[in-house]
Amino acid sequence: MSDEAGGCAGGNGSADGKGKPIIIPGRHSDAKPLPRRFYKDVSLGVVGPPPAHAILLDGRMARTPGKRELKVGSITLAEVVAREWADQGIHIDPASMPLTRLVNTSIDGVAERMTEVAADVVKYAGSDLVCYRATYPDGLIARQRANWDPILAWAADALGAHFVVADGLMHVAQPAAAIDRIAAAIEPLDPLQLTALHVMTTLMGSALLALAVVKRRVTAEAAWEAAHVDGDWQIAEWGEDAEALARRQKRWVEMRAAAAFVRLTSN
Repeated sequence: MSDEAGGCAGGNGSADGKGKPIIIPGRHSDAKPLPRRFYKDVSLGVVGPPPAHAILLDGRMARTPGKRELKVGSITLAEVVAREWADQGIHIDPASMPLTRLVNTSIDGVAERMTEVAADVVKYAGSDLVCYRATYPDGLIARQRANWDPILAWAADALGAHFVVADGLMHVAQPAAAIDRIAAAIEPLDPLQLTALHVMTTLMGSALLALAVVKRRVTAEAAWEAAHVDGDWQIAEWGEDAEALARRQKRWVEMRAAAAFVRLTSN
């Protein structure tokens, strides 16, 4: 039995428009009509080896858009995903199933492409948002320092990754040793955790902020605020843009889901 929930919950770009995320199969298209709910009961079953918790729809194994078994190792994550399926009404709306979408992305798009996805995150670290600083006004400079310097200090102390800070937007090459340390920090992540890391990286334009969330150095809320220091300064100076705020809110929903995904995969 195949599910109809879409795959990748990742963003359409970074918080400041930098970078272009790789395309991961399975992403839901909002242009498609919503499918009708085709099941009544949702339950969990243990399958394996290795042992995993599968989502069962009327007793039959649910599957990803790629026709793979929808199953995870964490019972806590499995329970939340099952609840998303159970909460569907007449139609199945992938927008209301963010954790299911992340699991689908992990199974269909990341598990067999771990090296490529990890390399994409490392590429963001090479031109990370927190390394590029304004030269004026003083208030923005201070706000960037307050939000970004602690992240760079954490990367240096906890990961051994020492990054160079640049004034302005001209690209500066980061030390190879720093990039290697970020790659080493990512390497132990499993497909579920790497999926969440990649989503948060593309949403914020910062691998360091995303990795700090995965490593539980900062909360998702704090990282999101740090990623939008420049945008919030512009809003304070020039006022709000309704369309931009709507896009940001939509991305925050995805960011919050990815951060929750990290917590749930650890249980």
